[in-house]
Amino acid sequence: MLSQSEQKTLVANTAIDTLIEKGLIFSGMKIGLGTGSTAMPAVKRLAERIADGTLKDVKAVVTSFQTQNACQDYGIPVYSMNDRIIGGQLDLAIDGADEVDPDCNCIKGGGAAHVREKIVEYNAKIFVVIADSSKSVQTIGTKFPVPVEIIGDARVPVMNALAALGATAVLREGVRKAGPVITDNGNQILDCTWKEPINVPEMETKINSIVGVVETGLFTQNKPIVFISKEDGSVEIRNLK
Repeated sequence: MLSQSEQKTLVANTAIDTLIEKGLIFSGMKIGLGTGSTAMPAVKRLAERIADGTLKDVKAVVTSFQTQNACQDYGIPVYSMNDRIIGGQLDLAIDGADEVDPDCNCIKGGGAAHVREKIVEYNAKIFVVIADSSKSVQTIGTKFPVPVEIIGDARVPVMNALAALGATAVLREGVRKAGPVITDNGNQILDCTWKEPINVPEMETKINSIVGVVETGLFTQNKPIVFISKEDGSVEIRNLK
C-alpha cells in the first residue's frame, strides 16, 4: 500500500508523462504551475523531462513564491501572465487540490495561494488537477474548509454575508506567527465550512459577489482533467478526452 507521499509522487509523474504522451504538454508551450505538496513533484517531473530532452523552451507562469523558488532551482524560466510572450493565456495549467468531487469541482487554497492559482488556471486552455486518494470526496465544503481571500478592512461584513449563506467562517491564524495568515497578495483568509452539502458552482458565484471578497477557493468554471492516485498504485483519470 502506498503512503500519501508516495501517492503524490505517483500521480504527479503519471500526469506529466501522460500529458506529454497525449501531446497536451509539448515543447514551446506556456504552462501554469501550481502550489503545494502535490504540485511540487509535478514541477520536478517537468524539469526532468526538460533535462532529458523530451521538452524544450517551456515557459512557466507560477502561482506562488514556493513554485517560483522551485522553478528557479530547476532552471525552468518563469514569466508573468502580463508578459508579452505569455499574453494572458496559457496552453495548460497543472495543480493539486484540497478536495475534488465527482463533477470535478475543486477546493483549492489550503496553502493560501488560490487567487493566483485561479488567475492562472481560469486563463488556461486546459486545466489539470492531480491529487491523492484522500482528496477525492462526494461532497465539497462540509469537511475541508473553503478558503476565501478578503480585504482585511472588510472582515466583519464579509463574515456576516458568509453566515447568511450558511457558512461558518473562521479567520485563518498564522503558525509560528502571531496574528492572521497574510497571503502573497497582502490579504487575509477566511476558512468556511457548511453543515449541509452546497451547490458548488452557485456558491462560487455568490461568494464572489460579496463586497470585500477578493476570491473564493471554489474552482468550478474551468472543468479540469483529474488524475487521482490510489493506495494500490493505480491512477484514476477523469475527464480526459
